[in-house]
Amino acid sequence: MSNWEKRFGLAGKTALVTGATKGIGLETCKVLADAGADIAAVGRDTAGLKEAEDAVKAAGRRCVTIAADMSSASGPVEAAEKALKAFGAIDILVNNAGIALIDLLVDATVEDWDKTMAVNLRAPFLLARTLVPGMIARKQGKIINVSSQAGVVGLEAHGAYAASKGGLNMLTKVMTVEWAKHNIQINSVCPTVILTPMGEQVWGDPVKGDPMKAKIPAARFGRPVEVADMILYLASSASGLVNGQDLLIDGGYTAV
Repeated sequence: MSNWEKRFGLAGKTALVTGATKGIGLETCKVLADAGADIAAVGRDTAGLKEAEDAVKAAGRRCVTIAADMSSASGPVEAAEKALKAFGAIDILVNNAGIALIDLLVDATVEDWDKTMAVNLRAPFLLARTLVPGMIARKQGKIINVSSQAGVVGLEAHGAYAASKGGLNMLTKVMTVEWAKHNIQINSVCPTVILTPMGEQVWGDPVKGDPMKAKIPAARFGRPVEVADMILYLASSASGLVNGQDLLIDGGYTAV
């Protein structure tokens, strides 16, 4: 194995990935397994979990599937505890599960606001809080929070979503302040529109999608693997000095 493969490889590592049944989460399971990691795949969809499991095992890695509801206070903690029981330790946490309940602020409901905050912001906190004591004990760990371009710049009808992702970016920084001294790297990735099932649902209509593409210098939306590859970099030893950052994957949207 060459030196670059060692730096970017994940042999001997275990990763917990939430939202693992489709889109960025499923692609992340595949990419991390291909790099050598064993995977705890967390999600709600049984068929999607089976697809993740099959993909990970096809790469020659171990996979445990965990059904959990990230909108509840107990779901994230139980998922983390099950992963620890299965593998003994989790080296990499990928907080990918998220929801986007799109509405103008004047029309948004309290129920939608609370559910968005629970899934997009509270769940990453609870998962990290459960797993980080083991990372501290081992003096190493990686936490990658999947945030959004909408957590950095405002976007119409995305009030709850943007607030949750902006909060996740700040949570990333506080995690860094508290845990970097234990050799734990915590970063956020902030994609533009990615053509996941959720992305297609919100932006698939050309009437809405084409004006958004026109604001992106690259003139296109992203693919899940492009985000998964950034997550791989952040999960690997190659990114050892990268900490507390909001890494935009936006085709240049925020450059103009």
